[in-house]
Amino acid sequence: MRPVKITRPAAATLAIEWDDGHKGRHTLAILRKYCPCAGCKTEMESNKGSSLLPIIKQGQNELQAIEPVGNYALQFVWKDGHRTGIYTFEHLRELCECEECRRVMRK
Repeated sequence: MRPVKITRPAAATLAIEWDDGHKGRHTLAILRKYCPCAGCKTEMESNKGSSLLPIIKQGQNELQAIEPVGNYALQFVWKDGHRTGIYTFEHLRELCECEECRRVMRK
């Protein structure tokens, strides 16, 4: 499973078409919230996935660039300078917010 096309249909949305025909949709805020880097994972685990007063830094949920990592992942470069999260293709599919994936998640 690999992405074949990545587009930005809206400023805060990323669309990924996969080689199996799936058309995924991601909001940038969710991608950033579930950043797989060690620092972000530790923060999420210590806050049990949420915080009472989340502090959002300027540019935190704004995507500056997407860089391929080998044949297995993408690295997102955020406008606040964060760039250490390597999003495997599997992780991106798990985070998919398209209607089809949301239906499966509700079951």
